[in-house]
Amino acid sequence: MRRTLSIFDRRTPGAELLSAVVLGIVITVAFTWSAHFVRAEPTDGYAAARQRLVETEIAAAGVRNPRVLDAMRTVPRHEFLTPAQRGSAYFDMALPIGHGQTISPPFVVAFMTEQLDPQPTDRVLEIGTGSGYQAAVLSGLVEQVYSIEIVPELGRKAAKTLRRLKVPNVHTRVGDGFFGWSEHAPFDKIMVTCSPEDIPKPLVEQLAEGGRMIVPLGERYQQLLYRFTKVNGQLERESLESTFFVPMTGTAEQQRRDTPDDTQPRLVQGSFEESDGESQRPVGWYYVRQGRVEAIDDVPDGQHCFVMENQSPGRVAHAMQAVGVDGRVVRQLRVGVMVRGDQITAGETPHQQAMALIEFYGPDRAPVGRERIGPWQGTFAWRHEQASIPVPAKARLAVLAVGLFGATGRMAVDAATLQPLKEPGRRTP
Repeated sequence: MRRTLSIFDRRTPGAELLSAVVLGIVITVAFTWSAHFVRAEPTDGYAAARQRLVETEIAAAGVRNPRVLDAMRTVPRHEFLTPAQRGSAYFDMALPIGHGQTISPPFVVAFMTEQLDPQPTDRVLEIGTGSGYQAAVLSGLVEQVYSIEIVPELGRKAAKTLRRLKVPNVHTRVGDGFFGWSEHAPFDKIMVTCSPEDIPKPLVEQLAEGGRMIVPLGERYQQLLYRFTKVNGQLERESLESTFFVPMTGTAEQQRRDTPDDTQPRLVQGSFEESDGESQRPVGWYYVRQGRVEAIDDVPDGQHCFVMENQSPGRVAHAMQAVGVDGRVVRQLRVGVMVRGDQITAGETPHQQAMALIEFYGPDRAPVGRERIGPWQGTFAWRHEQASIPVPAKARLAVLAVGLFGATGRMAVDAATLQPLKEPGRRTP
């Protein structure tokens, strides 16, 4: 069970997408925020990077809870990564942690934590420990955290990291999170960091009356992040935004009805006609930043398009969508998009450009290839941009993103398409 699969590295936007959706020990010691967690010292070499991350990528993107922001400034994310990855610890990107899983981007961790509304007296159940980073963030905000991971190797490693960092109020175990942790129920809050099709019944039963649950639900490549509140024994649902997490494994995977054909990848809502309400984010696209669905003159397809605008060099404005693609069968993807630009200017580095990007991932969720269409600059009327992009034989997943990846100006996109071209016979992955 695991984290959000793929988010852009905002250090050099568009340069990497994943380069970016657990335990046998129980620790039981009473705590306070100042005493229970080993705060990263200002001299650890990462304090300035953490502060910059919070201000420019988390607070700027809409997280407002001061306790959550303080937790993000405090918890040393680099301690949950391998030494080789620590240089990327404080960029808003997912990073692999082994066994086909990732540590979530900091914004995703902060956003889900804020939506959970953690209180100092809460007992929280987390499904999917992964590296232990999310549990560590929660540990300073609530009374107790109970976290379950289905991958034994990840669970043992996370437990060891949490012990080393002297986090006393996180209880961990290896197991199938579908069944929750009944011995310690009821829980005031439940956070699920992987995507089942439906909420497992045991989790509903273990949520306290008035309690809150954050969980991504949906198909393998199309999900919505929901906030549920238990009222009179029933769950009241509120959708938050489109998202993309890896599927919940174990029992939840065995019960999954969704069986997409990864030899026939397709985009959802490439015309950008549907939006999710007040925020006007396009349905089917996730990790939307500084963009909204709008009705403008001479839209090529339908009545609406997706418009992004950025005036701060280095900040991103984009939308993303994941599709399954089996590189053993699909030889190429023909990707097209209608695009219009208004005073588009490159950012502060060569990578900060307006473009469309597609990145491929293998069975282990590691990147196996990346291509782009563009970059685009200046002011120009609607035009059709397309390319035939080779699919690596190892690919099992592709993420398409369109946006101003650190560039400034205003860009509109519409009529995004993706067409697979198959190889006669199968290739060796």
